[in-house]
Amino acid sequence: MKMLIGGAWTDASSGRTMKVVNPATWDEIGSVPLGGPEDAGAAVEAAEHALAAWSEVPALERGRALAQTAALVRGESERLAALLVAEQGKPLREATDEVRGFAHILEYYAGLASSLHGETMAAKAYGRIVIEKRPLGVCVGIVPWNMPVLIAGWKIGPALVAGNTLVLKPASTTPLTTLEIGKLFVRAGLPPGVLNIVTGPGESLGEALVTHAAVRKVSFTGERETGRHVAEAAAPTMKHLTLELGGSDPAIICDDADLEKAAAGVVGARFYNCGQVCTAIKRAYVFSSVADRFKALVAEKTEKITVGGGMEAGVGMGPLNNAGGYERMQQIVDDLRGEARFLAGGETTDKKGWFFAPMVVTDLPSDALPLREEVFGPILPVIEVSDLDEAIDRANSTQYGLGASIWTRNLERAGRGCRDLEAGIVWVNQHLKIPPEAPFGGTKGSGIGRENGPKVLDRYTEEKSILIRS
Repeated sequence: MKMLIGGAWTDASSGRTMKVVNPATWDEIGSVPLGGPEDAGAAVEAAEHALAAWSEVPALERGRALAQTAALVRGESERLAALLVAEQGKPLREATDEVRGFAHILEYYAGLASSLHGETMAAKAYGRIVIEKRPLGVCVGIVPWNMPVLIAGWKIGPALVAGNTLVLKPASTTPLTTLEIGKLFVRAGLPPGVLNIVTGPGESLGEALVTHAAVRKVSFTGERETGRHVAEAAAPTMKHLTLELGGSDPAIICDDADLEKAAAGVVGARFYNCGQVCTAIKRAYVFSSVADRFKALVAEKTEKITVGGGMEAGVGMGPLNNAGGYERMQQIVDDLRGEARFLAGGETTDKKGWFFAPMVVTDLPSDALPLREEVFGPILPVIEVSDLDEAIDRANSTQYGLGASIWTRNLERAGRGCRDLEAGIVWVNQHLKIPPEAPFGGTKGSGIGRENGPKVLDRYTEEKSILIRS
């Protein structure tokens, strides 16, 4: 498979490629160009060349291009979902939802196209004031491997409908489905150079994109330390930034919650995509008075999850995506043995692939890593608390602030959680769902800026004030 630069499918300038491996079998399923700085420069140049014409296309026509691509994606969702399973590892049901979610995102931004207009107002002392909204220019989107299709949509949709051109870099382990979707954009008639998709490692290709002087905005989703580096690298050329840098989402289960529904919701929101979701529940704080019952329910539901390859019937959780994540999970579990109690899981599997059984742990030391850092894997710590004050204090005790949830039947408690939990998004009696209508992003160490929602178009445009006196 090749990269998309300026409407042409091309190899890397070096001629080198990199393998893409199925995480459930370790079999090679394809290869893509191993792009570097020269390829980054070519992609940005192609985007620059396409910018003038694309920015002058009426917004409704730009939206129509997204809608036409969405229709093609829906028509090929089965094929795309199967490819996503092969490269990412998630179960087919989750992959299908993700592909269809991508189409829904394009449709949403196509619908927002009509909202792209400026303002005119009269000011007696100054004449008439006209405020135009103009595209930023060439944008870069850097996408992680955990939700590679959905998050690509978050970056493609608003950038293109606002009149920008885009260079998209998918993660090295999950580029295939994104490249196939790129073919559908071409088939839908998107002009050459408006969307460019380049593949290669972050330390060379990604670095060159972030530091390129012609790039006006970078939207990055990924690990916190990498995000900090992106911010530093983008600063000399004063780029606009959106950084979504992960989270350690807490869930608070109050003593008046529907424990059956809460347990099912927490298990689903922790082990979806093998726990490899920024907004997965990563810590559960439960009131002591109902802790024994809640722990028993969570352990029971976790033990029923079937682990296997994503295309196997009845599978509820696939493998971890890569060797690095697998080794990190092994180290975390080894460190917890002897100092925490496993309520479910904890055993190793003999499956070929990066498989880990889902785990529930309790009685962790207060400084245990899963209570301080983001753990991208299938382990759920359950911690007892005395009341809502303690729960909120402990929930807010990390440097993250992406998402959080509170499970209660009490409106006052729900309101308190929504107000006091330090997070960019708070759910009540649910977790994980993120419709494109809802602004999404974090506070504290979880990043800056927002994706999704009607106002995201403001982050892909600049205002120009024009004062007219007759």
